[in-house]
Amino acid sequence: MKKVLIAVLTGLALTMPLAGSAAPDEAQKQLIQREQEAKQKLAAAQAASGQERQKMMQEHMQLMKDMMKQMQKAKPREGMTPQQMREWIDEHMKLMDQMMGQMMQEHHMMMGGPGMMGGMSKK
Repeated sequence: MKKVLIAVLTGLALTMPLAGSAAPDEAQKQLIQREQEAKQKLAAAQAASGQERQKMMQEHMQLMKDMMKQMQKAKPREGMTPQQMREWIDEHMKLMDQMMGQMMQEHHMMMGGPGMMGGMSKK
């Protein structure tokens, strides 16, 4: 019984530091929040029409532009282990992928692509 308890505690002790290191850093948390705001703005623009749609699309484009500037400035913190660096890069790439997806949706909306309820110029 003692050996099982020791094995479980040892396993937990080894996994705890790894679980904590996988979380996004503060800059990435802010970017995740802004990405979610931009996603909501894009969904609202898809549901809108005319001038309201155009206004929301412009706001979304500005959000994406600001986020891209933040992404370009983002750097991993000093002293990261190779595993922490890999996790930081993975999170960064995930955010970039999500932003690219939104930009593609935005592009399809502007061009009147399939399933996107027409282009911006339609009223």
